[in-house]
Amino acid sequence: MTWLRALLAAGLSVIMPGAGHVLVRDWLRAVLFAGLFLSASALFLPLDQLAAAGAITSYDEVREQATIMAEGTDAVAQFFLSFIALFAAIDATFRALGYPSGGTDDAAGATCPECGKEIDEDLAFCHWCTTRLEPEGADEEPIHS
Repeated sequence: MTWLRALLAAGLSVIMPGAGHVLVRDWLRAVLFAGLFLSASALFLPLDQLAAAGAITSYDEVREQATIMAEGTDAVAQFFLSFIALFAAIDATFRALGYPSGGTDDAAGATCPECGKEIDEDLAFCHWCTTRLEPEGADEEPIHS
């Protein structure tokens, strides 16, 4: 299930950077990647040509618009947008596999054994990945007198 989730997160991030992070519930990174990609798109893509073309109603018009976008965009812009999408896909894949975002393991509280994120100790489950958590001391057998 984890690999399938990681592949789905990567695929969504290739289509729209930030969408894979939504799948793994990493909201801040989703907003950052989507905002970065949309800002770069607004800067580099020939949006004036697309606005003049009007609404898209058929597959042929989609192909025509894609051709306009490819011809009107230089190689540097295409590389930059592809780099953002690729980096978002790689990051979403690692996040879906459970790798933490930071380089240190200095968590202030308890962490989930499944996803590794910090959890609320009052809950019986991880609010990030919904894994059921065993209460501390559950391993001990009750004492009968």
